[in-house]
Amino acid sequence: MTLLSRRSFALSALATTTLSACGNGIGGNGAAEIDARVDSTLSFMYNNFPGTRDLSTKASGMLVMPVVTEAGLGLGASFGRGALKVGPTTVDYYSATAGSAGLQIGAQQYSTVLFFMTQDALMDFRRANGWAAGADIEYALNDTGETLRAETTTSLAPVIAVVFAQAGFRAGATIEGTKYTRIIP
Repeated sequence: MTLLSRRSFALSALATTTLSACGNGIGGNGAAEIDARVDSTLSFMYNNFPGTRDLSTKASGMLVMPVVTEAGLGLGASFGRGALKVGPTTVDYYSATAGSAGLQIGAQQYSTVLFFMTQDALMDFRRANGWAAGADIEYALNDTGETLRAETTTSLAPVIAVVFAQAGFRAGATIEGTKYTRIIP
């Protein structure tokens, strides 16, 4: 075994072990399990960030990703599963995947909710064959742990992302560059 193949093997083993140990449902969440996690995540978000209730009543739809797991050591990856809700109804299920390269080390998990504030933004998302989150997303920020700040410019954006409940030892959580794909659980 050469040094390069040992290093590749070690990185692969670390990434596989980290992602499989996180319990984020890579192994086959059924619709009922995803729905239960989505409901729990929404309840947590509404209780801890009351301003999100107002966003949800104004939104045309919400993509809720209860657990996104992100890990990296030079090369990084993230994965999660969730549901698209229009009103109180789940209309589709999605996976979120991303890859990255650069100076990075660590792992974390977080929850994210995308609020589609216009019908056009929601329809563009649903029609796309794999939608990639990009620069057109505005982030609502958690300033003090109690309040969620969504400025006037943010509330006029077609898509607002709320990232919360981070746990782990990796700096930052972002969804830019994440690809969302419709799945059948």
